[in-house]
Formats: sequence, structure tokens, C-alpha cells
Amino acid sequence: MGKSESTKFTIPMPVRYAIIAMLLVVFLFAANTITGSGILGRAQNAIIIQVGFFIILAVSLNIVTGYLGQLPLGHAGFMAVGAYAAALFWRARLLPGGWSIIVGLLLAGLVAAVFGFIIGIPSLRLRGDYLAIITLGFGEIIRVMLTNLDGITNGARGLLNIPRYSSFMVVYICVIVTCAVTHLIMKSRHGRAILSIRENEIAAESCGVNTTYYKVAAFVISAFFAGVAGALFAGNQGILLPANFDFMTSINILMIVVLGGLGSMIGSVIAAAVLTFLPFVLQPLAEYRMIIYSLMLIIVMLFKPSGLMGTYDFSLSRILEKAINFLITLKKRGKNNVS
Repeated sequence: MGKSESTKFTIPMPVRYAIIAMLLVVFLFAANTITGSGILGRAQNAIIIQVGFFIILAVSLNIVTGYLGQLPLGHAGFMAVGAYAAALFWRARLLPGGWSIIVGLLLAGLVAAVFGFIIGIPSLRLRGDYLAIITLGFGEIIRVMLTNLDGITNGARGLLNIPRYSSFMVVYICVIVTCAVTHLIMKSRHGRAILSIRENEIAAESCGVNTTYYKVAAFVISAFFAGVAGALFAGNQGILLPANFDFMTSINILMIVVLGGLGSMIGSVIAAAVLTFLPFVLQPLAEYRMIIYSLMLIIVMLFKPSGLMGTYDFSLSRILEKAINFLITLKKRGKNNVS
């Protein structure tokens, strides 16, 4: 057994990242060519971009819900402050296009991260239903503030004339950065510390894990990427209304995470794509559309309560290694049969 295991082929880590980066670049240019060539209609392109920022929202919420094991219901609040921060900066037109996009996205993430730090403090004492209630209240406070700050946000009338910076390439790059950063964090010792808090907070603290630090850090990172998603939303819509960030928006994001699987990043990606495309696909069914949509969600939760992917995380390098080892095994068997 030891000999057979030692002869298995493994891809070196730098080669793994090089292969993944190359495939992502190839997919970027292929998809960008398709979306920019006019093959797809305006509605299809809009849906694809919408899938992008829902992936960012779901992956970022998964950090707190799936990996940390908390239950926040105010993710739309982080999205809102990021959206308005970026929109106000872009409307000022202080920098040229490319730099304005980068600085606006970073500003949105940082502003949302500050609010994530503020809301992360109560998470040190609260959990479960109590944390859900306080984060729900936080999200509603943000929405009401945005509605009443007429001089800054233009209130319920909405913030208009926002530059439409959210192209496919910008959204795609933000999705890749979000997934890559989340993956690297969760595969590091910091990620293992976050997972240990989810499994048993008391045991983790007794083993020397700084639970205070990691809880707040998880909320800050999650809020940062939610703010970036909010900025992309603003740059796609061109108009912001406080009603875009109500309680149901947080519920929809949580539904994506639960459907994909708590603690599964690839599950969040798949669920975000499915739940965004499904209403569009079911449009010809008119009044039965939402009934079918709801029934499909109920069926999935009944027969797969752990979500579509459970806690499984996709690894391209692992699949490549299995394929190469399978080919090596076939080659050895062929030589043995010949001999």
C-alpha cells in the first residue's frame, strides 16, 4: 500500500496555480468575446452580470454563515453602504475611468468593512436567533437612513446618473478575486481557526484560538466583499433605491448560500447561477413561474437538506491529479498485459 501511494503523481503547488490562472484567463477572453459580439441579447448579458455580483454576495456571506457558523440577516446592509459609497464617488468623477473603477470598488469595500467591524462586535456575545435579529435590525437601520438622507442619497427618489462601470470583465475579475481570496484564507491556518470556532467555540478557545479576533475578522472580510458587490450593482443599474436593499434581499442571499451548501464555495457559485437564471427561464410560464420556482426550492431542501454541494469544495488540480493517475494506471496495466 505504501509503495503504491508513494508512486502517485502530484502536481506541484506553483504549477497548480499556473494552470488555474491560465484557464481563467482563457475563459475570460472567450466569455468576453461572446458577450461583446452581440450573440447574446441585452437581457442575457444583464443576467450574466447579475449572476456575477450574486456569486460575490453568496461567497462573502458563506464566510460568516458556512465557515464561521453564525446566522446574520443583514448582508443587504453591507451591500447598500458599499453601493452608495461607490456611486457617490463615481458621480463626482474625480479620476479617469480605469482608476475611478478600482478606487470606487476599494472604497465601497472599505466602507462596508467598517460597518462589518461595528456589527461584528455584538457577534462576540450573541449567536443563532439573537444574532439574526440584531443583524436584521442593522440592515433595516441602514435602509431607513438611506431613505431619509435626502441631501446625500436623494432619499426614496433614488440616486440617479451613476456611471455604468460594471462591464462583464470588471465583474468577472471581482468574482475571481473574491473566490481566490476566500479560498486562500480558508486553506490557511486562519481558515482552520475559523472552522474550529464553527465546530466548537469553547474547544477552539481552550486550544489557543483567538475567537474574538477571528469572529470580527470574518465579519469584516464578508462585509468588504458585500460592499464590492454593492458597487458592482450600482455600476450595473445606474440608479440606486433604498428599496433595493430591504430584508428580502438579505433572505435571497442567505437562500443562495443554504441551497448551495453551507461551507461550500462552489455550491454558492452554482446556486447563485441557478437561482438567477431560473426566473428568467420560467418567464414564458407567466403566473405559474414563482410557484414552480418555490416548489423546486422546497424539493431540493427536502431531498438534499445539506444543499446542492453539501460541504464539498471543487478543486481543479485534484481532478487533474486523479485523471493523470488514472492514465498512469491504465498505462501500467497495458504494459503488464503485454509482458
